[in-house]
Formats: sequence, structure tokens, C-alpha cells
Amino acid sequence: MQTKDQKAKFVENGKALLKSYRLIGIVPLERIPDRLLQKTKNANKENVRLIIGRKTLLTKILESDERGKQLIENLNATSAILLSNANPFELYKKFKEGTIKLAAKPGQLAPSDIVVEEGETSLQPGQAVTELKSAGIDVRIDKGKVLIAKTKTLVGQGSAISLQVAKALHTLGVMPFIARIEPSVIRYESILYTRDILDIDTDRTKLDLAKHFSNAIELSMQAKMITRYTLPKLVGIAFNNAITLGTSINAYEKGIIERLIERAAAQANALGSLTTSA
Repeated sequence: MQTKDQKAKFVENGKALLKSYRLIGIVPLERIPDRLLQKTKNANKENVRLIIGRKTLLTKILESDERGKQLIENLNATSAILLSNANPFELYKKFKEGTIKLAAKPGQLAPSDIVVEEGETSLQPGQAVTELKSAGIDVRIDKGKVLIAKTKTLVGQGSAISLQVAKALHTLGVMPFIARIEPSVIRYESILYTRDILDIDTDRTKLDLAKHFSNAIELSMQAKMITRYTLPKLVGIAFNNAITLGTSINAYEKGIIERLIERAAAQANALGSLTTSA
């Protein structure tokens, strides 16, 4: 347990750190395995700082900064203050990619349908067969190998996982749960980003933006709206229309005379061919 002096020093150090970063966020750590926390720290050690401590101490640290005050309501019993100078969207994406799989425990609710597929397993006959059968899995032995005879949904989404099913999944090496550390809110300079804003598919968003931009250009072209994107194309269309019109009325203007001469030459050659044939 920290002494009063240690707590005071922890808070003062935290206050000083806040002033050194453009990005401040809150990271919930409830039910986060220690190995995932360590993995996340190692993966982001170059551009991320996490201040982990009691909620009361973290609150005092955030209260020292106007930016941090907006984040206090997002603190829970087990949280960390996130500090960085990185782009908030890139940072969130990197956090989200740091996912680990977890085994099922009795009483947990299935995040989705948990299905075992028919086919050969790497298990040897013995206790494993008993555990699988206890979970209601159709198992048979073929040439010394354990086979799942029929695909089966062991637990439906949202249903509780029984002890027998949890043991069977562990035996099969099936880990239906995932754990990841995700900032719940980020304050970057003067803008506050919540998780629903940060959690976007950047590749899909880029494609959508490109599509909408292309549609906007096409609409602007149809409406003859002059912008920096449509101007070159509109000038090109106008120029070609002018050349076509000038050629049709035999206008003796620069850029048209050459076409008139070419047309006259072609007509003369065609007439010469007819005269020769006659």
C-alpha cells in the first residue's frame, strides 16, 4: 500500500506528464489479463504512456488540466490515463489490433454461436473422448484418432456456457472469447473523440470518400458548376465544342484553319480518285 507521500508524489508526477502530451485518454482495464496489458505496453512503448493507479489518484491528476477534467466521468474503478502525441485514429487502431483470445469459463455468456465442426482432431483416445461426449459432442474413434462425427452448435449466442462445454472447448483448443484494450474516450488538442467515432474502418472510409467525391465531380460536371476540380474538364469540353462549331461553319480562326485545310485536302483526294476512275 502506498504511503501518503508516495500518493502525493504519484499525483504530482502525473500532473507534470499531462502537460507534455497533446493526447489524453481513458483506458478501461477491468477484466483485462496482465499479459495483454504488458503486450500492449511493449507494442506502444515508443509513443504511449499509461498512468495506472487508483481512481481517486487519477481523478486528482485529471483535475489539474482543463483537458483532463472532461474525461473524469469516464473513469471507473479500474482505469488508466492514456498519454500520447500520436494521431488518435491511428492510435486507436493500433490498440484494437492488439487482441488476444481467451478460453471459455463456466457461466460466461457466449459472444456468438459456438460451433464445433466435424472432422479429425489431434486428440488421442482416452479422457478427452469422455469430456467431449459429456458436452454432447458426437465422437468416434477411427484408426486410433478421435473424430468429431457431426458438426454441432454447443452454445447459442448469449447463452451460458456450462462446465462440461467449457472443459470440452479447452480440450479442443477452442477459445471463443477475445480481450483487447480500447480507449473509451480521447481528448486530442481541443477535440473530444468517443469510442464510436474512433472505431471506424479507415480503409472502408477512404473508399467511401473516393466514391462520394467521384459522384460529386460527375454531378458538378452535369450542372456545369465551375470548381477547381471541374474547371480543367469544362475548359476541355468547351474547347472541343468550339473547334467542332468553327469547323462546321468554316471559321477562319487559329486552330480551325488547319482542320479546314485537312478536310479540303481529303475532299480533293477523294475527288481526284473519282476523276481518275472515270
